[in-house]
Amino acid sequence: MKNAKNRPWGDTLFQGLTTGFAAALAGFFIALIIVLWYQSRPSIHQFGFSFLTSTEWNPVTERFGAVIPIAGTLLSTLLALLFAVPLSMGIALFLAELAPHWLRAPLGTAIELLAAIPSIVYGMWGLFVLAPLMADHVQPWLQAHFGFLPFFAGPTMGIGMLTASLVLTLMIIPFISAVTRDIFLMVPQPLKEAAYGLGCTTWEVVRDVMLPYGKKGIAGAIFLGMGRALGETMAVTFVIGNAYHLSWSLFAPGNSIASTLANEFTEADGTLYLSSLIELGLVLFLITFIVLGLAQTWVRRGQTRGKQ
Repeated sequence: MKNAKNRPWGDTLFQGLTTGFAAALAGFFIALIIVLWYQSRPSIHQFGFSFLTSTEWNPVTERFGAVIPIAGTLLSTLLALLFAVPLSMGIALFLAELAPHWLRAPLGTAIELLAAIPSIVYGMWGLFVLAPLMADHVQPWLQAHFGFLPFFAGPTMGIGMLTASLVLTLMIIPFISAVTRDIFLMVPQPLKEAAYGLGCTTWEVVRDVMLPYGKKGIAGAIFLGMGRALGETMAVTFVIGNAYHLSWSLFAPGNSIASTLANEFTEADGTLYLSSLIELGLVLFLITFIVLGLAQTWVRRGQTRGKQ
């Protein structure tokens, strides 16, 4: 091992640059939290912890609570992941194992291009195409067959939490499926050939070889999609309904933190109103940080148990 004094200047420069980049990123992260907290002080001082427990949002009386936007953000993200993860796994497996070679490249490129579509385009498509389809066909069918459940009760307007979740699903599928496909392609070919040689079927190879080998990368792909869904703004704003009330029905309009900020930030004419919106942004930042941090911890614990 070379002495630090005798190292080439290029190595020293490279280490300094990379250390500086990492320190700059950490500094930006800390500065972002400080700025959000500083701008949120009037709201934090006025409402305290009740901001996180109140369902009221009334700019006229200057009473603000974050429960409804938080619930809408978490519910829409959860539903989007429930829809997107199985679909993304199927797409990735098809591209990696089952699709003809002449089809893999163009189909994979087409799926990746979906990630480049601006979110406002997804929102307009959701409003003018998906919402009428939901109102005329999907929601009436769900209500006719599952109307005894509170999740499918109420008027079928087309917009609402379910429609917003489906738009989010379409938006995060390219991220999850593209990364998962690359993970599956990284599985060593000898491992798969050995499994096939033992008489395993394609499903058994996928279940017992490919999924265990790439579970960390697959989890990372899911977290990437989760982060995109948590912070999505314009697409959700178009179709979620932007209503401040809680409902068991997925057909009912709702709200999210990002859609609240998009709709009301330019209209915030009071210090307390603006501060409450900034505190919503701080809450969204902390939710994303906590959720992704817990997910990373869960993955690392799973890896530790697997090595024991």
